[in-house]
Amino acid sequence: MNGNEPFLQRESVKSVLASLLSIVIGLAFGALVVLVVGLTSKDLGAGSAWEGIRLIFGGLFSTGRGPTGLLTWGFNGQSIGNMLFRAMPLIMTGLSVAMAYKTGLFNIGAPGQYLMGTLVSLSVALGIPSGSLPKALIWLLAFCGALLAGALWGAIPGMLKAFLNINEVIACIMTNWIAANFVTWMFSVSSFKNVVENTKSSYIYKTTYGLVDGAYVNGAGVATAKMGLDKVFPGSQVNGGILIAVLFAVGVYVMMEKTTFGYQLKACGSNRHAARYAGISDRRNIVLSMAIAGALSAGGAGLYCLSGNTEFFWSTYQSLPAIGFNGIPVALLAVCNPIGVIFTAIFMSMLSISGLQLTNLTAYNEYITDVIIAVIVYLAAFSLVIKMWLGRRKKAGRANANAAPPPKPQPAAADDKKGGGAQ
Repeated sequence: MNGNEPFLQRESVKSVLASLLSIVIGLAFGALVVLVVGLTSKDLGAGSAWEGIRLIFGGLFSTGRGPTGLLTWGFNGQSIGNMLFRAMPLIMTGLSVAMAYKTGLFNIGAPGQYLMGTLVSLSVALGIPSGSLPKALIWLLAFCGALLAGALWGAIPGMLKAFLNINEVIACIMTNWIAANFVTWMFSVSSFKNVVENTKSSYIYKTTYGLVDGAYVNGAGVATAKMGLDKVFPGSQVNGGILIAVLFAVGVYVMMEKTTFGYQLKACGSNRHAARYAGISDRRNIVLSMAIAGALSAGGAGLYCLSGNTEFFWSTYQSLPAIGFNGIPVALLAVCNPIGVIFTAIFMSMLSISGLQLTNLTAYNEYITDVIIAVIVYLAAFSLVIKMWLGRRKKAGRANANAAPPPKPQPAAADDKKGGGAQ
């Protein structure tokens, strides 16, 4: 990068501005939808529309309605904590997509890798009898098992790309559906289905259930430590998993930007043939890149399932987990910067919480925030076009500012002598 290049002309700055512009347009569009629906609905009105707009932008800090029926505002530890809990797997899947993209690969296989991490983490956590090992060790084995499963599953499209030159997008789509049906089959024949609560036979036990004398007992299993976050955000689902996800983001940033290995990965992504000419093993690095991306996505599943807050519905053949696909807009909005992924994942989770507040406190439904997210995602996919537009506007303005004034007309030269001329 040229040190004399104007700040606003730098590629990194234009990328950030493009992402911010996508977010602003998405929020403005959502506010417009809320306003139009409010003004045209018999059950709503201008007052409800104003409340809906405020909840979209600040629903995270709404504490409900007061005695007079008006919205109240303040620190809402439950909403903020739940936002961080939802951001936890998003950070991991966003890192998965961003890391692969930095190396020239598009990892659309994050949903399948996420499912494989779910299968292994739950199987290990629920399969080891309580008391046979310390709970912390069972948790660690389950999480590391998820990372390993994701790495192996991600390496499959990586090998197809490296050795057979099969497009990784096609290979990832195939492995997604193989994983969905494989996980469904494995859980359908397993002993991990929740048979204690008869209405939940299609659900897998939470990891707080532990195997004691051949039966699952709630409270005997493992769960991610709260690390004091339950005191800061009382009543929420947040736990130490969010801190682990942030550490992974920092680790990926250091690996990609500060190590020789990261430089080699990016070099293969830029031009694998030039990298091979320089002595870098392009095939090895392609496989490793997809394996690391798969481990990150599966690690997000491990953190989510091992929290002990949630149950897994094993009939996944109906649809792939949205959390895997949501990592794509998280990575795009962050310009595939690992540190930026933390903030974009939190932003996406904030919109999700705002949607719940909108449903709980007004007559609107949460799908309006889905519309906002869809618009932001759509614009994020066109971030390159927005960057080009910003670049053209700045270049045009700079060219106009630096344009030289037109030359002044010169007076006709007078003859040296009156009537003089060529003889």
